[in-house]
Amino acid sequence: MAKRIALAYSGGLDTSCIVPWLKENIPGAEVVCVVGDVGQGSDELAGVEKKAKDSGAVECHVVDLKTEFVDEFVMPTMIAGAIYEGRYLLGTAIARPVLARGQVNVARKTGCTALAHGCTGKGNDQVRFESAYAALAPEMEIIAPWRMDRWKLSGRMAMLDYLKARGIPTTASATKIYSRDRNLWHISHEGGAIEDPWNAPPDDAWMLTVDPVKAPDRPEDVTVAFAKGRPVSLNGKTLAGWEIIQILNEIAGAHGVGRIDLVENRRVGMKSRGLYETPGGTVIVEALRAIEELVLDRETRHYREHLGLTFAELVYDGRWFTPLREALWVCAEKIAEKLDGEIVVRLFKGTATPVKRKSPHSLYAEKMVSFEGEEVYSQKDAGGFIRLLSLPERIRALKDRGQAR
Repeated sequence: MAKRIALAYSGGLDTSCIVPWLKENIPGAEVVCVVGDVGQGSDELAGVEKKAKDSGAVECHVVDLKTEFVDEFVMPTMIAGAIYEGRYLLGTAIARPVLARGQVNVARKTGCTALAHGCTGKGNDQVRFESAYAALAPEMEIIAPWRMDRWKLSGRMAMLDYLKARGIPTTASATKIYSRDRNLWHISHEGGAIEDPWNAPPDDAWMLTVDPVKAPDRPEDVTVAFAKGRPVSLNGKTLAGWEIIQILNEIAGAHGVGRIDLVENRRVGMKSRGLYETPGGTVIVEALRAIEELVLDRETRHYREHLGLTFAELVYDGRWFTPLREALWVCAEKIAEKLDGEIVVRLFKGTATPVKRKSPHSLYAEKMVSFEGEEVYSQKDAGGFIRLLSLPERIRALKDRGQAR
């Protein structure tokens, strides 16, 4: 009986090799390729079904995941304030659970009993995919070729030779410098000169953003409106979340917004250096934080920051389908109930700066902070407040001097 295996397929060099490798190394294997469209663009998706079948797949399914990717994964992560190690907007990490879920759904529909991926044994993605598999399809076998003894394709040239020997066409070449992962939210770059942290980011690595030095000399303002923490319109036009991101990627990218050069701590224990471009996402995050400044009280906002740190680690580590992540989202969603309003963000030379903000739920009271008039807030009241607030310090100082018992 044939063993049907659902492979998370991108059409790149690794997964192009994995299709024939599975057939050669697993008796009776039939490979069903699953391509998740998370907004990586037509260039990557063009001809992917033919490419999969030319590699030996019996079927190839391209699944449109853009809407659920943005609505169910990206937006909750941003509303929770999840930013890994203070800088990374989690573009790759957020996409893995929705891709894994799409793969599992196709696997069940096509009678597959095993799930496979092309992640190496050094990276985060193997953890993310397999943790999702464990939560969504614990009964299915997991096949990770890069970690198997029979996998001997340790380098780019070896994989190219492998395909050539089998007459399998590929658009990959020996001259490719960078390893990239792209979706609607971002694009990442690794490899080549990027691997040495003493090297400045190579100019030819960036794809979505212009060099801020070469960006326009005049700023551009964009207006983003939010409802319960989710962007719902751009410059006065109501749009779906994924459409807002797509448009902002072009507008903000032209101003050099959203570049990050980061040495991060991988879940598997090593440090890696990557370049990330998230132009539209950077604008949305800055605007959302500006809404929070107006609406959230001090204690709630500070707790949201704490929540965001834990949420970011869970997403980065591939723990999306866990009770803790789900519980934290319930909390974050409650906090976001009044995050409504409009923010004007100014784009200029690589920066995205909120310059105007308004919300029907704003706690900002101009009369309170103004030096004019004291009808609502009497400055004299602050004296008693400070005395009570500093009482522990006062008692400690008196004790140290022997003046209090």
